[in-house]
Amino acid sequence: MSALRRFGLLAPLAALSLAGCGLNSVPTAEEQVNAKWGDLQADYQRRADLIPNLVRTVERYAQQERTVLTDVTNARARATSIQLSADDLSDPAKVQQFNEAQTQLGSSLGRLLATFEAYPDLKSNQNFLALQDQLEGSENRIRASRGDYNEAVRQYNTTIRTFPDAIGAKIIYGAKPKVPFEAAAGAQQAPTVEFNAS
Repeated sequence: MSALRRFGLLAPLAALSLAGCGLNSVPTAEEQVNAKWGDLQADYQRRADLIPNLVRTVERYAQQERTVLTDVTNARARATSIQLSADDLSDPAKVQQFNEAQTQLGSSLGRLLATFEAYPDLKSNQNFLALQDQLEGSENRIRASRGDYNEAVRQYNTTIRTFPDAIGAKIIYGAKPKVPFEAAAGAQQAPTVEFNAS
């Protein structure tokens, strides 16, 4: 049997064995992580885009709350200045820095909204109520997107660590585990912010 003929018989066998080693499952799982990361980034950006409108609306009613408004503005600036690309999702330090900035922004927004329970005129302002509802919706979207992202990360990390996918993940792709977002310290505590106008 000639070498060419043997190669012809071995080629399909080699292709089948490589297909079982994560050649398709690893990039598919990584693309899923990247897609969920893009969704989460869009939700964070939506929240960041709402904040200037909220601050402008509130400024008219509560000049004495300058410190709270400044904290929100500074937290937004910090959160939007920290960029985390899909390539950085394997770096725990970068993910933690991004997560801390987003958590600080959420906390500042919570303090801002809680502060204005004392302003009945502001609570009845339609712009404020609409922004409050949009921010609540943004926070809900962020929570859902973080859950979806973490699930995609879990599936990817499982794929690159289990046989036979681990073979292709390590040898061909040099795959590294992605970092999930963890809950911020104190996140298990119920928020004191009220999203009603009564």
